[in-house]
Amino acid sequence: QFEKRLEAETRVKRKILPDSRVHACLYFIAPSGHGLKMIDVEFMKRLHDKVNIIPVIGKADACTKEELEVFKQKIREELAEFEISVYQFPRDEDESESSDISLPLAVVGSNVVIEDKEGRKFRGRKYPWGCVNLEDESHSDFSLLRHLLLCQHTQHLIDLTTTTHYENYRCDKLTRLAGGDHGAEVTNKNPLAALEDESKDHFQEVCKMEKEMEDTFNKKLEEKNKAMEMLKLEHKEYIER
Repeated sequence: QFEKRLEAETRVKRKILPDSRVHACLYFIAPSGHGLKMIDVEFMKRLHDKVNIIPVIGKADACTKEELEVFKQKIREELAEFEISVYQFPRDEDESESSDISLPLAVVGSNVVIEDKEGRKFRGRKYPWGCVNLEDESHSDFSLLRHLLLCQHTQHLIDLTTTTHYENYRCDKLTRLAGGDHGAEVTNKNPLAALEDESKDHFQEVCKMEKEMEDTFNKKLEEKNKAMEMLKLEHKEYIER
């Protein structure tokens, strides 16, 4: 998405594209209680400079409140240890430090509608010991997460994508096109022309891959048809006997 936007911006006649960039990535962490897996660390390290990562513990009802607090603290320590940047929800000037949103959030998901004794309906999970209400903030951070993303900090996420992630990508891309990665051959080349050349090369590579995939598919289809013909022939010979 960043590449499409940069290409549109660097045309002689600029194209106005709808903003299709990803402004928030909810990264779900399994409620193992043992911290992050190495695949989680590697994945987030590859993403954290491209998108606003919001770590979320899924299926939080699998842990007690005490276990969740210990698990959250361990995740925060590992994020700092591996130098993974995650999105920090901003605090209003009139709010105290105690009002900071402490990541990761812990949520419970369900598409089952439950009705309590008083006739109130809610989405949640039913267990022998009781029910988990998705909307109840003492049970799950679902309502809090929804409010933060869709109401309170939507514009801040968009602004951070534009001013930080996209700008870093744009500067890095134009610097490399100006000669950083291609040696002396393109040192004096116009970055915009280099960007257009790279887009053409990418398009040709995609076309080549599509052609190879189509050839492979046709070859397998032909082999299958031959096998079917042989099977029909053998079956016919068997019947004639």
